[in-house]
Amino acid sequence: MSQNLQKRPKKLLDQAREAIRQKHYSIRTEESYVNWMKRFILFHGKRHPKDMDVPQIEAFLTHLAVDLNVAASTQNQAFNAILFLFREVLRQPLEGNIDAIRAKRPKRLPTVLTKQEVHRVLDTMAGTSQLIARLMYGSGLRLMEAVRLRVKDMDSAQHQIVVRDGKGMKDRVTVLLDSLVAPLQEHLQRVKLLHQQDLSRGYGNIHLPYALERKYPNAGREWIWQYVFPSNRLSKDPRSGVVRRHHLHESSLQKAVRKAAKLAGSNKHVACHTFRHSFATHLLQDGYDIRTVQELLGHKDIRTTMIYTHVLNRGGLGVRSPLDSL
Repeated sequence: MSQNLQKRPKKLLDQAREAIRQKHYSIRTEESYVNWMKRFILFHGKRHPKDMDVPQIEAFLTHLAVDLNVAASTQNQAFNAILFLFREVLRQPLEGNIDAIRAKRPKRLPTVLTKQEVHRVLDTMAGTSQLIARLMYGSGLRLMEAVRLRVKDMDSAQHQIVVRDGKGMKDRVTVLLDSLVAPLQEHLQRVKLLHQQDLSRGYGNIHLPYALERKYPNAGREWIWQYVFPSNRLSKDPRSGVVRRHHLHESSLQKAVRKAAKLAGSNKHVACHTFRHSFATHLLQDGYDIRTVQELLGHKDIRTTMIYTHVLNRGGLGVRSPLDSL
């Protein structure tokens, strides 16, 4: 090969993936950001982003809100992806403020089950799905926080769970119910046998966060780093190509919860996050301080937690209908 041939520069989206990984964003964030960057470029006729600025960003975001009628959270995700493209990949400052038509954020109260309804749903579940659902309700965990738990994050002696890299890449401590300690220990005994089988077959090296895999090359085989809820099969890591056992896929739990709610005869829209909403509401009903609930949920802003105080109010902010006095 001629020495005059220069190495081809990386494609823009490959540069974006590299920048995202340097920031230690999750694989789902990477996929989402790259998809939005691609859609942004295609919207402008495959024009290179280095030749674009604020007007083109505003046009794309307005298109999402006006023409596609996307949710506010979807538009914000697209906005963050495009900002990342300009700031972290192109290193290109934007001229002026971005003033696009923003999607309206609906003012909805979260769906909350009564304690009796929660137990009816949980009672129709079984096995690992039931155990995770009980954790989400008993500890206020988000779905991905639950499936990504590692052995070292479970502290049975202190009756607490350390949630690593929660929303906003923050750690927090939440409660571990007494009634879940024994079932979790039995579950972990089975998981440990599975891990030992993987090691005997030349696998068992789990993905480690950040640069720990390079710093401690053998740590991925240690028991404490294994997922509490591993997948039932080995798969190829989409980034490294290494065959390893990932955590349980969240879709299996989502399906199990929907099925359980239907079997329990619930007339509410029950999803995995409903357990977290119910956890917060029931704590407030039991008289716990809202700051304590905020800390357990990992909310940055107390106003986010305050929404559960509205759920506690009776219809019409506690006003008694005149019909009741007849």
